[in-house]
Formats: sequence, C-alpha cells, structure tokens
Amino acid sequence: MKRMFLVVLLTLILLLNTSCTKKANNELILATTTSTRDSGLLDYILPEFEKEYGYKVSVIAVGTGQALRLGMDGNADVLLVHSKEDEERFVKDGHGTYRFDVMYNDFVLLGPSEDKAHVKGLSLASQALERIYKSKAEFVSRADESGTYKFEMKLWNRANIKPEGDWYIKVGRGMAETLLMASEKRAYTISDRATYLTMKDKLDLVILVEGSKDLKNQYGVVAVNPNKNSKINKKGAEDFINWILSDKTQRLIGEFGKDKFGESLFIPNAKR
Repeated sequence: MKRMFLVVLLTLILLLNTSCTKKANNELILATTTSTRDSGLLDYILPEFEKEYGYKVSVIAVGTGQALRLGMDGNADVLLVHSKEDEERFVKDGHGTYRFDVMYNDFVLLGPSEDKAHVKGLSLASQALERIYKSKAEFVSRADESGTYKFEMKLWNRANIKPEGDWYIKVGRGMAETLLMASEKRAYTISDRATYLTMKDKLDLVILVEGSKDLKNQYGVVAVNPNKNSKINKKGAEDFINWILSDKTQRLIGEFGKDKFGESLFIPNAKR
C-alpha cells in the first residue's frame, strides 16, 4: 500500500511538472512600444500568431528604453521596438542574439492650427524645432525612455539646441497621454504617425511637418539572449521572429489601417 501511494505521488508530481513545463513553453513575453499597442496593430496581428503556433503572448507595452531594460534583465523573450542604434548595441553587448528590420512608418511634427512658430511645410523637422525654440512656443515632450523621445532628442541635437525652460513641458508618460496634453495646451509635439491617426478625432492638433527625410521611424525585432535565465523562451522567440518576418505577416502588416485611414499605418520592410 505504501509503495502504491509513492508511485501515485511520483506520477502526480511528474504530471504536474510536465504540465508546468508545457505551460511555460507555450507562453511568450513580448516587450514592445506603446505605439504598436495604441495603434491597434498588435490586436490585429497577434491572434494570427497565437492561432498558428499555439502560444499565449503576454504583451508589455512600454517605452523602447524600458523594453530593452526588460530584455537585459531577462524579463522578456522577444522585443519589438524602434530605436535601431540601441537595438544593435543591445545585441552587440550580448543581451540579444540577433535583430532584424520589420517595418517602418514615420514621425510627424504636430501642433495647433494657428502655428505660432510658423513651421508648417518646412523640409526638415530639425528646422521646425529651431523655430519653436526661438519663438518659445510650448512643446510637449514624452521625456521618457521611449524610442520617440530618443528620436526627438536627436532632432534637437541636429539643431544644436538643448531644450529647457517653461516652454518645454516634460510629461514622462506614453504617446497617448503626451498627445492629449499637447492638444489641451495647444502645444507642439512629435508623434509616430500611427498613434496620431488612431487618436486624431480626440485631438485638436494638425500635422505641420511630415515626409521629411529626418522623420523615418524604423521598427526592429530582437531575440533576447536565452542565457539570461532558464525561463527565456528561446523557441518561442524564434517562432515569433520567423512569423513576423514571413511574407504572410508582412502582407498583414501592410494592410493594417487601410480600411479606416486609407493608408497603411506601418510599411513592411523585413530584412534578414
């Protein structure tokens, strides 16, 4: 009887461990930017991945800097972010195993229709920021670790300006909150086009500078180094990357937004 009890107990433990392992293997943690979530892209494409591969994807939508930090700490399996230099450094420093381009859209410089700084139609966003600085018109910045903020700071640097003063408002929040504050204050700001278009009806902001060669917004996918810890889902990350770079998913990304906005919110450009 005692031996039978031990056999049953060991069997239950084995089944429990197998169940837990299977659950862990079927869970994938994706750290990504607020723009992929707020635009609705993830809701549009992830169900296809989960259906095809059988994974349950847990999405952590934060700024790119925070997403990279999650990867460094081993708290995510795969990253979908938009700060290429930082992503390449992440891999070079051993935090990730590889990185690929996935898609791009662009940033736009937004502001009130009255455009007090007279930036509408300028050929470079950095020129527009210089005019905003000289006029001391209010500018709302995300001022976080996001790819958008890192990009904004590059533009200020190109204009040889260190933005500071009462006119420069630091939010420290996501893109949606930043847009709402800029709208409320009738101030200027920089946003990815996708988030702006999805929120346009709630905002009193217009696009003033777009199509500038210094406004391209490239997204990349990065596999977190599985040596970070034993819980990293290496197979899941590989499957996700192969899936998002596939022709089928690239077409899906290219179609997103066309029905509502008449244009793609993200342009697929996968490169291996």
